[in-house]
Amino acid sequence: MLSRCELANAIRALSMDAVEKANSGHPGAPMGMADIAEVLWNDFLRHNPANPHWVDRDRFIMSNGHGSMLLYSILHLTGYDLSMDEIKRFRQLHSKTPGHPEYGCAPGIETTTGPLGQGLANAVGMAIAEKNLTAEFNRDEFDIVNHYTYVSVGDGCLMEGISHEAASLAGTLKLGKLICIYDSNQVSIDGDVRGWFTDDTAKRFEAYHWHVVRNVDGHDPVQIKKALRKARKVTDKPSFICCNTIIGRGAPNKQGKASCHGAPLGKDEIVLARKQIGWQYGPFVIPDEYYAAWNARKRGKRIEKQWNTKFQAYKQKYPELAAEFERRMHMQLPAAWETTTSAFISKCAEKSGNIASRKASQNTIEAYAPVLPELIGGSADLTGSNLTTWSGSKVINGSGDYGNYLYYGVREFGMTAINSGIALHGGYIPYGGTFLMFSEYARNALRMAALMKLRNILVFTHDSIGLGEDGPTHQAVEQAATLRLMPNMSVWRPCDAIETAVAWKSAIEKKTGPTSLLLSRQNLKHILRTDEQINNVQRGAYILIEGTKTPDLIIIATGSEVELALNVCQQLNGQGHHIRLVSMPSTDVFDAQDNTYREMVLPSVCRKRIAVEAGIPDYWRKYVGLDGKVLGVNTFGESAPAGDVYKHFGLTETGLMEMVKSLL
Repeated sequence: MLSRCELANAIRALSMDAVEKANSGHPGAPMGMADIAEVLWNDFLRHNPANPHWVDRDRFIMSNGHGSMLLYSILHLTGYDLSMDEIKRFRQLHSKTPGHPEYGCAPGIETTTGPLGQGLANAVGMAIAEKNLTAEFNRDEFDIVNHYTYVSVGDGCLMEGISHEAASLAGTLKLGKLICIYDSNQVSIDGDVRGWFTDDTAKRFEAYHWHVVRNVDGHDPVQIKKALRKARKVTDKPSFICCNTIIGRGAPNKQGKASCHGAPLGKDEIVLARKQIGWQYGPFVIPDEYYAAWNARKRGKRIEKQWNTKFQAYKQKYPELAAEFERRMHMQLPAAWETTTSAFISKCAEKSGNIASRKASQNTIEAYAPVLPELIGGSADLTGSNLTTWSGSKVINGSGDYGNYLYYGVREFGMTAINSGIALHGGYIPYGGTFLMFSEYARNALRMAALMKLRNILVFTHDSIGLGEDGPTHQAVEQAATLRLMPNMSVWRPCDAIETAVAWKSAIEKKTGPTSLLLSRQNLKHILRTDEQINNVQRGAYILIEGTKTPDLIIIATGSEVELALNVCQQLNGQGHHIRLVSMPSTDVFDAQDNTYREMVLPSVCRKRIAVEAGIPDYWRKYVGLDGKVLGVNTFGESAPAGDVYKHFGLTETGLMEMVKSLL
């Protein structure tokens, strides 16, 4: 019978071989964490390699994602569909084993990690989802949602500020099914971290109201198992296990040193490492007895079968709850979705009166949320400004009761990454609010949501210089453009209540990436439209005012500047000109339309075009061409009442009129 150390050595061997073959990678963390991983995966983790998407599986997230070969080795050994050929193709083009774990690339990867600390925040989101689903769906005799979220972190993860944001909130919410394993090897790329990282990490997490297990020998399976058992017994706090490890353990000349952190060990060192750990097999050779000891398919099949039996009994006793649970875990929208959204959009079209699009957004949430119980919202300490609550909002707190709203506090980065974790877990559609300017704090989490193609909805209010007196520190100028440049990110900047309602509908229906809703502080004019125009809002851009079929000039506007463009267009057409106004609330949605529709809206024969937006002009040049112009903001904003700021930058009817006439 193989010892635990021998089983862990299979991870060490695969990791150093794969990194060596790729001539690239991080062997240190996998070799240092191998003993921890062996105990966790073989003694505790409930999962089924044959069904990586089983809803009640335990989740394991490797926040220190540079050590990806640890995870790939485990997935291969335990029986996931990750072949030895893929291990050999580590870090190669189109392999299932990229340099950092990528969600959707290989089975068993719960989230994309690499930018340090974000995996911890994702794990907090998963634990929030698990706890909330437990309160919503479990009944006394049926715990159909009952799993743990395990996350490993390294020294680098805990240096990142997002670790503070996420861990602080996790403690407040008393996430007892969240267990964090700290791989404390005291080494990062620059060397011994004690030159720049001397925090008392255990005290820090105790201050966050976590249960902390100190001074665990990360190479002693008995201590590791005891620590995990302790953590699982504490149900009113998340747990933090401090494991002292040696980076690159087993490599005699490089273990404990930065030289094994992010570079291959080298052939000579690997020969010595094999001798030191007693690994007598060649590169990428795993004997059958190791596979047999690691294989988790039989156990996984058994525990999933037990859960299925339980769920069938639950289904018989609580058929409506079971149907709702299945609908949500399969990301299906409710039967009443289309009728609800269509009725509300029609209602918006009939209403008159001017409101800010942030208020229109709140009205939309109020209309959609009653038929969408999976909608979980929140705000980074700006609820009253973002208007992200509705009449049915119930606060999620440490009580364990069901809720659908999170007060995130001033944690924009943490909020966005946590919401990605909620989306990854399943069962909920998360949205989070802050000012558009503070999307900068959340930037990397936005990028990760887009990279993973997650349905994470961002409510960004105070979207331009229109917020006025708070000045350039709060006035978004370049943010809309940079969000539009992000692959898989959909961006909507609606001009009134109708476009806002459609934008929300699009965001909820989109399953291939996040959506940013850019919303105004100031009131916007209610615009009357035909049924055809209302229907075309969902296509990202449409003709709002038509001069003739062949216009003399086209004005493209978005958000709060549509009203400005509308007034100028009507004046010019009244003077005998033929000006077309195109409202373009979503450039990416418009770009995805067929050529016929795009040519109909923006005919190539009309080269005289002007784009209007209270932001940097450069993005719009792809629509106006070399012959066109853009009326925008080339610098940072100014502190003054909104009307004065618009005048200062020439975003007025007079300014637009002069630009139009310069082209006619």
